Amino acid sequence: MQVLEATQKKEYILVVDDTPPNLQLLLTILSRKGYEASGVTDGATVLSNIQKQMPDLVLLDINMPNMNGFEVCQQLKSNSLTCDIPVIFISASDEVLDKVQAFAVGGLDYITKPYQVAEVLARVESQLTLRRLQRQLQEQNERLKQEIHSRIIAENLLQEANEKLETLVNLDGLTQLANRRRFDEYLQQSWQRLARDQQPLALIMCDIDFFKNYNDTYGHVEGDHCLQKVSLVIQQAVRRPADLAARYGGEEFVLVLPNTDIEGAMLVAQSIGSKLLDLKIPHEDSAVSQFVTLSMGVTSLIPKVDSQPSVLLTSADYALYRAKELGRNQTYQIG
Repeated sequence: MQVLEATQKKEYILVVDDTPPNLQLLLTILSRKGYEASGVTDGATVLSNIQKQMPDLVLLDINMPNMNGFEVCQQLKSNSLTCDIPVIFISASDEVLDKVQAFAVGGLDYITKPYQVAEVLARVESQLTLRRLQRQLQEQNERLKQEIHSRIIAENLLQEANEKLETLVNLDGLTQLANRRRFDEYLQQSWQRLARDQQPLALIMCDIDFFKNYNDTYGHVEGDHCLQKVSLVIQQAVRRPADLAARYGGEEFVLVLPNTDIEGAMLVAQSIGSKLLDLKIPHEDSAVSQFVTLSMGVTSLIPKVDSQPSVLLTSADYALYRAKELGRNQTYQIG
């Protein structure tokens, strides 16, 4: 520890005061505190001395001959090499206008004479601490610039991983449609947006007819294959980026169709039924067809700000119930 202290570079403070006793007092105070300090008595000498040795801090009097403290500070701040040097004004003037001007030209603090030694040292140490932190930040920024290429690559990889994770979290593993979590989230978002815009929101609920019988006849492995085939048909019916197809649970599916009235939703439902029929997936234990069919409930309404999407969900669920009650393998609409 003693070795480190012996080799540590002292911080250098330049003191500017045209009154020799004041200048000598400040130099003595700073030296006894462990700083390296030197003094000059006029502004012009400040600028020439800085070219030889860059100070960590300047203590600057205001009233000096030829060039006052405000002018010295302005020149320091206008030079890119010296603009970051902290300046503390020390003056006998307690006028508000002088203090305002001191800060306006770039001073960071203002001490009024006569001053207390403890106050001077506290303010000096405060500014030097900020200066140290500023330099540390600059050094860190330089290191970051050197590492920026690898950091960007790492961030891109992380973003890709997060996007993949987000996709997995929102997908049903078997059908690759959106899962129930994503459906609930998206329905809420669409409801709020369309309530503001006063545009229609449609919902289609689908249920594979007699799917339990299908599993009993062909086995659960074939049942999973059947779900995947039906899911593909439903996904293909979703043509717009804003539309969402999801697995609602078991053999039930749901489609969220923003900006879609009941006529548009019925066209989507008819397309699903037609494409599923084209597949001709055998279902010998169905009571309505020799192939796999769907019952569908379709509804559409303009959301209200003071209501919830459960209104739409209940309506679609009831429409699906009516489609089943009327014999299945058909579509029932409400709206």
